[in-house]
Amino acid sequence: MMRGPAVILALAACRLAWTGPQEAPVDPAPPPTVRPVPRAEEWAASRQAEVLERVQQATTPVPVVFVGDSITQGWESEGVAIWQERMAPLGAMNLGVGGDRTEHVLWRLEQAPLSRLQPRVIVLMIGTNNASSGRDSGAQIVQGITAIVRLLQDQCPQACIVLLDIPPRGQTMNPVRGLVLQVNQALAATAWPEQVTWLACGDRLVRPDGSIDPAIMPDFLHLSPEGYRRWARSILPVITARLEPQAAPLVPEEPVPPTAPPGPGDPPSGT
Repeated sequence: MMRGPAVILALAACRLAWTGPQEAPVDPAPPPTVRPVPRAEEWAASRQAEVLERVQQATTPVPVVFVGDSITQGWESEGVAIWQERMAPLGAMNLGVGGDRTEHVLWRLEQAPLSRLQPRVIVLMIGTNNASSGRDSGAQIVQGITAIVRLLQDQCPQACIVLLDIPPRGQTMNPVRGLVLQVNQALAATAWPEQVTWLACGDRLVRPDGSIDPAIMPDFLHLSPEGYRRWARSILPVITARLEPQAAPLVPEEPVPPTAPPGPGDPPSGT
């Protein structure tokens, strides 16, 4: 019969040998960049409702659809002249909502799938507000953008998705720009399916020293009319190549003016 220390050792051995039923490992919660949520701010909710209504009330196919944040929405303000000249003849629809992050776009696409529009081309630019939030890592932003692309593929398998890089922000190089560059590098290195075309346009918006010309981006984030003109030059060849041959003819291109070097009248450095 065991006594004293022998009994204690035996009980300890039994406890080590029997740990009870094993629970399955719990998957980590998905990052906020891939969890669809609507906009809460009153001004943003109003614009959100407006673009949802555009999709839900469409009665004819829309050949070209732009999806994004305030930079995309800006086609209706600073970029309106270029839009009317270059995009409207292609039957384009603007679904940009200022301040949107990837999770907001996912929510919008769930509420109003683009399948009813039967688009031939979808132009997607999103992620700058995730990058500036201070909340999301580069990997999480890539996950959010990838989730949007996959959802668009499911909804519109016949469409070409033109995935644009996140444009630079801040007058000079800064940590947010560094995060944006890392996300763009990962997206550029992704083996996208044939349906997806990666297109980098951000280099048209910076000077050789890395600074941004305020004539192109007055607040070093949003585009001026000239900024939208440069954006149009970058994307139109891809869009028109994917449309039917009978698509509306484009106005002939004019030469691209060089980006002005920094001048004494430029605003001081900063974001």
